[in-house]
This record gives sequence, structure tokens and C-alpha cells, in this order.
Amino acid sequence: MKHLVGGISSAGRALPEIDGQTLMIEKAQGAWLWNADGQRYLDTALGFGATLLGHNPPAVVDAVQQAVKTMMMPAWSHALEEEAATTLSAFTGELNKVIFVNSGSEAVHLACRGARAVTGRHKVVKFAAGYDGWFDSVAFGNAGSAMAEMPGTTRPEKEGMLLLRYNDFKDVDALFAEHPDIAAVIVEPVMANAGCVEPAEGYLHYLADAAHRSGAMVILDEVLMGFRLHAGLCGHLFGVDADFATVGKAIGNGTVVAALVGKEQYMKVFEDGRAIRAGTYSGNPPVCAAVIATLNELRSKDYMQLLRSGDELCRKVIADCKAQGVELASSGYGTVFTFWQQATAPETYAQAVAAADHQWSMALHVALRRQHILSMPSAFGRFYLSFSHDQQAVDLLAAACSQAIIAQSA
Repeated sequence: MKHLVGGISSAGRALPEIDGQTLMIEKAQGAWLWNADGQRYLDTALGFGATLLGHNPPAVVDAVQQAVKTMMMPAWSHALEEEAATTLSAFTGELNKVIFVNSGSEAVHLACRGARAVTGRHKVVKFAAGYDGWFDSVAFGNAGSAMAEMPGTTRPEKEGMLLLRYNDFKDVDALFAEHPDIAAVIVEPVMANAGCVEPAEGYLHYLADAAHRSGAMVILDEVLMGFRLHAGLCGHLFGVDADFATVGKAIGNGTVVAALVGKEQYMKVFEDGRAIRAGTYSGNPPVCAAVIATLNELRSKDYMQLLRSGDELCRKVIADCKAQGVELASSGYGTVFTFWQQATAPETYAQAVAAADHQWSMALHVALRRQHILSMPSAFGRFYLSFSHDQQAVDLLAAACSQAIIAQSA
């Protein structure tokens, strides 16, 4: 009898058996994973974007080990927590006040609570098909659900959570005309969990401006995209004036940490009692050490080179496929992208749903896995690159993708 439900604690991490064999990872290092039989795999999931430096970078591992030896859980305040907050705030502009939590879902939950306390309003808006965590309210309208397609003529709403069509300027206007009492809009800069649907030119800025005119706050959900395009928030590159932002994944390179960052005048609600916060493990010494070490490493990394490397990979695979009469497009950016078996990438969730082929995506996963490359098997899955993916690894991935995609179309 096996006691672990479904064989894994998060359903989104499950992979299919191949030839009756379950994949069981025993070791991770850099861009690579090893199974129980010692077989090495090139990793393109990277903790769903968490291990931006690659698996087990020495600087981060050493920092965590030293913290563990010194103190694991003192309960009270410790110097590493303030140092981690200071280090993180150096990358987030005006959002320079920090609360550490343990997951992106917690961070989003805390941001919503804070926005409601600041505004005295209750309603919160998220993108239809956006992923802002798995807690009940923000899980409403996640990609793949019926509500994500916003059927019918009325705007979907559940427990104060409203849905908004991504990249739809007119729907922004309609939203605030219908609901003048919105506390906050959660803005996921890129619809990564819907297949890396990119923001239309000026859309995010338009949405943020409309929210502020209506008295609503703007929450950047950067748990996935934060630090992916540069050493900082993705939304800031797109000109979004946010009041809060949630970060996680890449800030601790795979350790169990996330954070809410915000403007000082709004974060006061967590100090004066208007909004409560708690969490036994929030800001514990080992994860704070990981944040400090990770961000110090990212500070000196060549983002432009990594982005160019990923963009060139996509161009090469698309060109290889075109040469064989196979249509292919990519969406996203050089460090996180999705392939689509059509000539153009989707620009909306409706287009992504129409283009999604779960059978094709699963077949691609199986074909790559047989070449000892691990990828996400879902139709809205993504390929991630880390700073540990050298040119040899990138070339290997490009060749394998081309071969697998062309073979499927034969």
C-alpha cells in the first residue's frame, strides 16, 4: 500500500508513466536531473521556473547550510530576515516594504487582504485563465475551467472574485463601468499558465491606469515572471504602476519562500492592525539566507545573453520545422516559452484554447523524455531556461525539439 495520495503532493507535478516506469528523481545539479537508475535528463521545467540559477547552485546551497547550522527556527526576529528584505527591496523600486511568506498563493492572499483593508472595498479582479495560486477564491477561472472562457453575457463572479479578459481593452472599460467598488486588480504580466500569452502593446499600462482612476489598487502577480526578464519585476518593464507585488520562485532559487512587496503607505495596514498577517515559517533563517544569496547571484547575471539564447532556440526550431513543411510558432520570452503547432502564437486565451492540443503536447513530452529531456506535458506547458543552461544544453534541446515535432507531423 502506498500512502502518498496520487504518488505526489501537488497534482500539477505528476508525470505519466512510460513503458510502465514511473520517473523518480534522485539528484539535481545545474541544468540536469538524474533518476533512480542514474540516467541523466536535461531539465526544462526547473521547479516550474523556480530554479533560475539552475539546480543546487553552490552559493545558495552554502548559504542555506550555514543558516541551518546556525539556527533553523528561532520564532523571534533575526538579522537575516531584515537583510533579505533589504536585498529584495533593492530590486523592486517603490515597492520597498516586504513581508515574507511560504508560497505564492499565500502572497496573493495577503495582497488581496491588504487591498481590501486599504480601500474598504471587497471585490477583487483577476484574469480569466490566469493563475494566481490554488486558494479557493483566486482559483476561480483558472485555465482549463469552464469559467476561464467567460461564457454567457454576464461577468463571472464568485465570492467577490471577478474575471477579466486578458488583452481586451474594451473589457477593461466594461469592468469598471459595471463595478465601481473594486478593491484591487491582480495583474499577471504574462499569462504563463495559459501558454505564455504575451501582453498586447500598452494593455497592462491601460489596465493599471483604469484601475487607479476607479480607486482600485494594482497587484502585480510576479510569482512566476518576477526576475525572469531582468533582475526585477516584469511588470515594471511594461510600465505598470503597481501598489503591491507578489514574488516567489526565482527569489529563493527553489527554496520554500515567497513575499509580498508594496508601497510604504499601503503596507502600513499590516502594522496598524487593519490587516492581520501570520505564519510560523514565514521568513525563517534558511530561506532568508537563500534569498540573499540568490539575489546577489542574479545581480551579476547576463540576462540579455540568456534571453537571446532562448529566442535563438525558438527561431531555430521554427525554421527547422518550416523547412520540413511543418507550421510552428512560439510565445513568451527567451527564458520561458511555449510552442504552438500553427503559424502564429495566440494573443488571447480564446485563441490559446483553440490552438491547444493535449494529445500533441503529451506526445511531445514522451518523445523528448525518450531523448532524456524533461518537459511539461500539458498543452499550456512551458519550457524554462536557467543560467545553468550552457550553449551545449540549449543546442541539445533545440535539436531534440525539432526532431520530435517534425516526427509527430510525418
